[in-house]
Amino acid sequence: MPYEMIALLMFSSMMLMLMTGQRVFGAIGFVGAVASLLLWGPGGAGVPFSAAMKLMKWYPLLTLPMFIFMGYVLSESKIADDLYKMFHVWMGPVKGGLAIGTIGLMVLISAMNGLSVAGMAIGATIALPELLKRGYDKIMVTGVIQAGSSLGILVPPSVVLVLYAMIARQPVGQLWLAGVVPGLMMAAMFILYIYIRCRLQPELGPALPEEERNVSTREKLRLLRAGLLPLVIFAVMMVPFVKGWTSLVESSAIGAMAAFVAAVLKGRMTKQVFETSVRETLAISCMFMWIILAALGFGAVFDGLGAVNAIKDLFTDQMGLSPWMILILMQLSFIIMGTFLDDTAMLVIVAPLYVPLVGAMGFDLIWYGVLYTITCQIAYMTPPFGYNLFLMRAMAPPEIGMRDIYISIIPFVIVMAFALAIVMIFPEIALWLPNLIYNN
Repeated sequence: MPYEMIALLMFSSMMLMLMTGQRVFGAIGFVGAVASLLLWGPGGAGVPFSAAMKLMKWYPLLTLPMFIFMGYVLSESKIADDLYKMFHVWMGPVKGGLAIGTIGLMVLISAMNGLSVAGMAIGATIALPELLKRGYDKIMVTGVIQAGSSLGILVPPSVVLVLYAMIARQPVGQLWLAGVVPGLMMAAMFILYIYIRCRLQPELGPALPEEERNVSTREKLRLLRAGLLPLVIFAVMMVPFVKGWTSLVESSAIGAMAAFVAAVLKGRMTKQVFETSVRETLAISCMFMWIILAALGFGAVFDGLGAVNAIKDLFTDQMGLSPWMILILMQLSFIIMGTFLDDTAMLVIVAPLYVPLVGAMGFDLIWYGVLYTITCQIAYMTPPFGYNLFLMRAMAPPEIGMRDIYISIIPFVIVMAFALAIVMIFPEIALWLPNLIYNN
């Protein structure tokens, strides 16, 4: 059987197993291990073993539990609540100000956690009730929270980019830095859209009443100090890394310890908070490690078949597609898969094919990591089965129906697609900061 057909059979078998409801790492790892044994006999057992050893030796993987622990400590100890109180007072007088403040909240939550689920949970439980209580349009604020929470997988320390770095064999630090400017650009585009929309239609986002705005300067400054604490923790963690004083792993440990100490000093590090943070950190870290292990094993078999070169020849030589056309088709396929898979599953399924193909076509893999992440953000909110849509439905109050959730994301998806096009056309938006830091 030609190697191209074997590769196609592996890919289709993996998709079939995923459709049966099997766990992602189980389906991918099983197909990779069976294919390895059938192709190379008993010696093929060394492929998954080699992948496991590669995973255990990958030093930057130690950052994963550190950042997850940091995020859960800040979330469970309610330090994130202080952020919203700060935005409530400082942004309330502006039309749409609380919605703008919610985007700012989401950016800071992203910088604390690196997972979109955490931003969604905090936004839906803290911001959404407050926005609805103050007369904000339910459709607009639902879209604000979904769009803002999607920034968690782009703004560092993004856990998804750690996974991409492992599979694509790229430096995590450069990928994180590459996500900073596009992430802030997208947040600024969300804020601009909300501001313009609320200026044109003030009833969508009314300013706070005069009595709620009547807060003393002393109280405003107190809330500002409390709200900026997470930003201080992020700076304490990232500045030494950017300056070259600490390694990535050391910085992640600093961030986790700073979050823990902050919670203790504020008197919020209870036994329940500590147990929940440790338990969730362990669960998510183990899940990611199993997925990375399965992806490495599957990718090793796929690479051994030479399937990437065969598919590249099919697209470029036989079908006559340009590299840019192939790249756009890849992004469209991510959006389609995102209607029924999460970002981790998408990456693991297509990484053995897409990542080497992108490199073979001459594109920068750091830049492509940012493109992949932005496309995942769009896919998260694309009907009918976008991941964030159902998370929002589970957390939203009864008056917000599924139709409201679908309608709410349309303008934000358009904004994100525009941002994706800008980063594709101007790669330096993503590459400028990592080049600046690492060249110095």
